Amino acid sequence: MHIALIRCLAGAFAAATAWPALAAACTATSPPHRVALVELYTSEGCNSCPPADRWLSQFDRARKSDAAVPLALHVDYWDSLGWKDRFAQPVFTGRQQRLSSQGGSHVVYTPEVFVGGRELRGWSDAASVDERIKQMNAQAPLADIRIDTRPGTAGKFAFDAAFTAHPTLPEGAVAYAAVVESGLESQVKAGENEGALLHHDRVVRRWIGPVRIVGGRAAVTGDYAPQAGEKGRYSVVAFVENPATGEVLQVAEVSSCGS
Repeated sequence: MHIALIRCLAGAFAAATAWPALAAACTATSPPHRVALVELYTSEGCNSCPPADRWLSQFDRARKSDAAVPLALHVDYWDSLGWKDRFAQPVFTGRQQRLSSQGGSHVVYTPEVFVGGRELRGWSDAASVDERIKQMNAQAPLADIRIDTRPGTAGKFAFDAAFTAHPTLPEGAVAYAAVVESGLESQVKAGENEGALLHHDRVVRRWIGPVRIVGGRAAVTGDYAPQAGEKGRYSVVAFVENPATGEVLQVAEVSSCGS
């Protein structure tokens, strides 16, 4: 799935990278409306999280390509309770704590969902999620985003994200980029999900930011090499946030060419 314009330069680069899902150079630009960033905070150590993980996978398959971009961010505060989540990163725990605090809550939990930087407790109700996303899509964007991807060296995939502010973008806005992987599995051998084979989509594997938008522009450059034996589907997501409120103001994504 793609956000707005996707341009794929297939063929010449097809054999240059080990990423089967990102085997060519691609470009994506954000659309002329605001896109919703849907963030699921989850953990393999939490027995109430697998249903939320399945919900995110189903949401991803059903979503409109230019309406919403989902992310699964695995937190690390369950890791000391018997099972270490290989996808967990402390930065995701910190982000969840910050968004919760900015929303007036001092408690974090899993699974927890944010849409556009705001908590949505009724995420299991499709109508509630759709309504929040429609409200955001009806708004004009406050920034433009362009993502360029290309084969890198040594089996890596490289990307550049460029951010251009509109005059109405709040002062101090920041930019982020993330590498996202789908089609993952984990055989859990301890903790609350002991014995379960868990399936994951939209897992954030690399996180870059915040990068300050200065003079109306910002740029983020990065790359990523897949873990040995993993043959997942990858995409690159970039977004703009108001750090004073946690509100996500625009999002773009580039995924596999030609899909």
